[in-house]
Amino acid sequence: MSMVSLPGLKELIGNISKKRNLPKQAVQTALREALLKGYERYRRTQRLDGVNFTDDYFDNIEIELDIEEEGYRVLATKTIVEKVTNPDHHIALQEVLEVASEAQLNDTVFLDVTPDKNEFGRMAAIQTKQVLAQKLRDQERKMIQEEFQDLEGEVLQARVLRFEKQSIILAVSSSFGRPEVEAELPKKEQLPNDNYRANATFKVYLKRVCEGSTRGPQLLASRADAGLVVYLFENEVPEIEDEIVRIVAVAREANPPSRYVGPRTKIAVDTLERDVDPVGACIGARGSRIQVVVNELRGEKIDVIRWSPDPSTYISNSLSPARVDEVRLIDPEERRSHILVSEDQLSLAIGKEGQNVRLAARLTGWKIDIKDTDRYDHAEEDRKVAAEVYNRQALTEQEENRTEEPEIEVIENTFDKNFNELDDYLEIDEDETEYPLELT
Repeated sequence: MSMVSLPGLKELIGNISKKRNLPKQAVQTALREALLKGYERYRRTQRLDGVNFTDDYFDNIEIELDIEEEGYRVLATKTIVEKVTNPDHHIALQEVLEVASEAQLNDTVFLDVTPDKNEFGRMAAIQTKQVLAQKLRDQERKMIQEEFQDLEGEVLQARVLRFEKQSIILAVSSSFGRPEVEAELPKKEQLPNDNYRANATFKVYLKRVCEGSTRGPQLLASRADAGLVVYLFENEVPEIEDEIVRIVAVAREANPPSRYVGPRTKIAVDTLERDVDPVGACIGARGSRIQVVVNELRGEKIDVIRWSPDPSTYISNSLSPARVDEVRLIDPEERRSHILVSEDQLSLAIGKEGQNVRLAARLTGWKIDIKDTDRYDHAEEDRKVAAEVYNRQALTEQEENRTEEPEIEVIENTFDKNFNELDDYLEIDEDETEYPLELT
């Protein structure tokens, strides 16, 4: 068999494997696919008889790499026919009988169709080079997908590599000793207090592993996700890791709508152990535990509150550090509440530009309306709520009736139509139907 020599093939595969962190077998697979595309380009330029090259036209062709001899061969599976109409798929019986006397029509043979190196052509060589680069990128993305798929939702150590527009390109590793892979930290996933500079290290939350052949880093990282806060508390508080204390809910505003408001997080914790204070366990002696989390998040304000199955208690706790006088669950069906606080606690309960009450609402899942205790009219508010509930119920009934009416009309019209058809079939006059039938 003839072979196209590729001097330095073994060294080339080794260098690509090392540079791109790919197994040598993956590099060889990419090279075979690239050489196959190059051969396809070569045959397309050779066949000028107007043949239709379908997607599966070259499925009978394969590339054989010889790493030791540093070269490759092109092999084709062809069918034995009496008269050749397609030289890429057929071979004449007479030609085969010269080397194999037992050959018969419609048998298949394996042939060496390797072109001469000088015949391969410049365009085919360029095609091979382009396809090889693309196949290597595809292999890289496949390896990253397999390596990091199970780490989605985990926290990784990251190092700043470079800046691209408003995004930051990071280097992350799946585990110790594994090669680093690029990840993107978009603008909306960054913290305003972070100081991003070259080679700076951060903990990041792996938000998503992108699939497909999209350009750019395949990993999407975040510093603003609530999952990062959960991880930091789990890592710092042994009671959470031992499942004595559990994190019930987290509400985080890492990028507030106004630059005058800093990032803030509210986290609700609970325990089934009567002798354990879940809030105190998270804060630590003299705030030692929570301070580690705050430092990692560059000074982000964190409120740790006690979760409660009672909505009133839970809502009251969520508005910490404000003191709540009364919680009124005015419309449990719509999860609406009025929170009564004294005048000096109004601004604290609402928070700067509404941040405190906004986070409390997200944490509890209730609509929270802060009211001044001294100016709150219980009777008037009850009357308003009763009217709203009545109007909502009336509107719901109207919608139900509007939905049912067309169905009744269709049924009645169908009955009338079928009855009229029955009259015509039995040839019954209208007068006759006025009298009952007499049975004898």
